[in-house]
Amino acid sequence: MRSTCSERVSTGAGYIDMAFDPNRPFNDLPNLPPASETETKAILRSCIAARAALAELRVSGNLIPNQAMLINSIPLLEAQASSEIENIVTTADRLFRYANDAAGRADPATREALRYRTALHRGFEMLNQRPVSAAIAVEVCRTIKGVELDIRKTPGTALVSDATRQVIYTPPDGEDVLRSKLANWERYIHEAEEIDPLIRLAVMHYQFEAIHPFVDGNGRTGRVLNLLYLVDKGLLDVPVLYLSRHIIRNKALYYRYLLAVTTRQAWEAWILFILEAVRTTAEWTTAKIRAIRELLDETGAAIRQRMPKIYSRELAELIFVHPYCRIGDVVKADIARRQTAAVYLKTLVAAGLLDEIKAGRENLYINPPLLALLAERA
Repeated sequence: MRSTCSERVSTGAGYIDMAFDPNRPFNDLPNLPPASETETKAILRSCIAARAALAELRVSGNLIPNQAMLINSIPLLEAQASSEIENIVTTADRLFRYANDAAGRADPATREALRYRTALHRGFEMLNQRPVSAAIAVEVCRTIKGVELDIRKTPGTALVSDATRQVIYTPPDGEDVLRSKLANWERYIHEAEEIDPLIRLAVMHYQFEAIHPFVDGNGRTGRVLNLLYLVDKGLLDVPVLYLSRHIIRNKALYYRYLLAVTTRQAWEAWILFILEAVRTTAEWTTAKIRAIRELLDETGAAIRQRMPKIYSRELAELIFVHPYCRIGDVVKADIARRQTAAVYLKTLVAAGLLDEIKAGRENLYINPPLLALLAERA
């Protein structure tokens, strides 16, 4: 009996084509483009709405004076949700607390989720040298898993249902097969320019998950690639879309639609699901960014009015870049030397703008209103 890897997925009630055998490697996975229509009227209407929401998000993001606020916050929420989809559970509070902890004192689940954030940053940097590709996918997966890995070479990988413990899908086997399918995947996402990039995003995400090129980490790698692709195609400037929010809220549907493409080539429902995910999470992220900006303005005004001797816009922004701020963060930002930096942070604590906690030999200065804002999932 073939062994299976430890990666598991939950599924809703799928519609299985009797000709599809989940226990056999799906080497017959069709190449792209899909044979079915991917530009139906419903899909094109949904594309327009998703594009409008992304455009608004892009504008809102540019209104934040220090982009590090977004890069250090929204991707951590994405990391938490994307990891939760794979049953790696941590909290936003733990992620922010240990985001810059060089000593590595976080629990294993938090460290793994933080590697997702690091992988997203690494992939974003790589876009300066190359477009989304199998090479970027390998680097992203290596970073997420924290090990040197490459495209699967050995058989035995299968996806198992959490509920029934039965194999529901066995991806293609053989390194040559996988590399060939990834090459086809690359050509489609970059060369099928007559197809809207958001439609290609949905197709790309399905195909990558179906190829399943790594022994583990495919789901999280695929979700990082989604954000990188939006940047690659100029639909976002930085990868701050909280896309995993929609998937975690609709996990059963997500896996049901994935399986329906495999078994019935049911592309329309899958593409509409992804487009709806883009639209709703773009709207949610836009609202979150606006709320962060309003809170920053309120905090800056409070410091300026009540503590004018320590006020600087840089200090106000810093406690938003680092919701768990250290004295060293103030020093590194060239706002003040160490002794003065400690005075600044303690003054903000005394004013009720920050909380102070002991963490080993150092103190952490927490921005509770910002953490509460980021933790709201509604």
